[in-house]
Amino acid sequence: MSGTAAVVAAAALAWHAAGNGIPEPLEGRSGDAQRGRALVLARDPANCVLCHSVPDPDVRFAGDLGPPLAGVGSRLNVAQLRLRVVDSLSINPSSIMPSYYRVDGLDRVATGYRGKPILTAAQVEDVVAWLATLR
Repeated sequence: MSGTAAVVAAAALAWHAAGNGIPEPLEGRSGDAQRGRALVLARDPANCVLCHSVPDPDVRFAGDLGPPLAGVGSRLNVAQLRLRVVDSLSINPSSIMPSYYRVDGLDRVATGYRGKPILTAAQVEDVVAWLATLR
């Protein structure tokens, strides 16, 4: 999608990607970093610590399949973080990270998640808000 704009809509889900980010918050929502932290550290629904190490003293065991999240707020801006959470496959088609808000055109989706996002728009914005604090 580099340099191009795309509008993606599936059911009630809609987002606009420009370049390598989603500049506008989903559904115009503001995120809450504390709720985002709780989502990232929880095993359900996001389960980020399965694949990413997280700079948080409450995380005793974390995965190393994905890049460490320490400093991610310095490396990526909010729009870039949002696109990676919403649809990581648009950035890297061979990524094993799930698309947390996209529902169309996906393969190997568990029956319970078919046609619905893993995270709500509010949850995506909460996760993005917390990731942005990791400097």
